[in-house]
Amino acid sequence: MRDLWVFGYGSLMWRPGFDFEESYIGTLEGYHRALCVYSHVYRGSPENPGLVMGLSEGGSCQGMVFRVDASEREAVIDYLRAREQVTSVYLEEFVPVEIASITADGAPRKVEAVTYVADTKHGQYAGKLGLEEQVRIVLKSQGEAGPNIDYVLNTVDHLKEINIEDEALYELADALRQKAKP
Repeated sequence: MRDLWVFGYGSLMWRPGFDFEESYIGTLEGYHRALCVYSHVYRGSPENPGLVMGLSEGGSCQGMVFRVDASEREAVIDYLRAREQVTSVYLEEFVPVEIASITADGAPRKVEAVTYVADTKHGQYAGKLGLEEQVRIVLKSQGEAGPNIDYVLNTVDHLKEINIEDEALYELADALRQKAKP
């Protein structure tokens, strides 16, 4: 059995929930991070859905890549499925990710990592929402893991901490901070 690589682009970056041997910033081509999934459990409810990240087709996405020891592979996949597939809105995919580590010959290193892509056919797929609609939803939503705004701001703060740019998400965070002021 071989080691498992996991690509995180939302809360998995700052709260993976599993032990790992090493981590790197990684780039996934062909998908971009988007607040495109209605949350019915962790950051909202079926009656009052929140919004969480998903990978949507097109562009590229930087996130964190974690290497899990082979002995923990099955346990971590089981954990990820329980966490990410709670309402089956994500498709589990193994994708090539370029990590911020170079090979002995100086070339960028690529690994195959498991990640979770938004299922555009699922009822919880929100698609591309305008900024004001995102702000409205995020400010009023809360789920089992807490307020939706905390999820968005924690993700943005972590992205800034590790120097990953995401203009759309940064703009949303600024708008949320403005509206949430007492």
